[in-house]
Amino acid sequence: MNHIPSIIQTIPLTHYIILSTMLFVVGLVGVMVRKNIIIVFMCIEIMLNAVNLMFVAASIYYSNTAGQIMVFFTMAVAAAEVSVGLAIIVMVYKNLKTTNIDMFNRLKG
Repeated sequence: MNHIPSIIQTIPLTHYIILSTMLFVVGLVGVMVRKNIIIVFMCIEIMLNAVNLMFVAASIYYSNTAGQIMVFFTMAVAAAEVSVGLAIIVMVYKNLKTTNIDMFNRLKG
C-alpha cells in the first residue's frame, strides 16, 4: 500500500461506500419525488456519479485500475446520454410547453 496517496490511506473505504450510497439515495429520491424533467435528469446524473465514486474508491483502495477504466467509459457514455437526453427534453418542451412529467401522458398517441 505504499503507492496509494496518503489522503486515501487515511480515509477508510467504508466512508466512501457511505458517501456513495448517500449520493445514490439522494438521486433516487429526487427521481421518485420531483416532477420537473430537468431536475429528474440531474438526479439520474447524481446517481451515475455516485456509482463512479464507488468505482474509483474501490479501484484506488484495492490498487486495481479496472474501476478507473470503467469510470472512463461510463463518463463517455454519460456524455452521450446527456446530449441525447437534453435534445429529447428540448423537443418535448417545444411540443408541450412544459417540463412537468405528468404532462407526458399526451405522448402516448
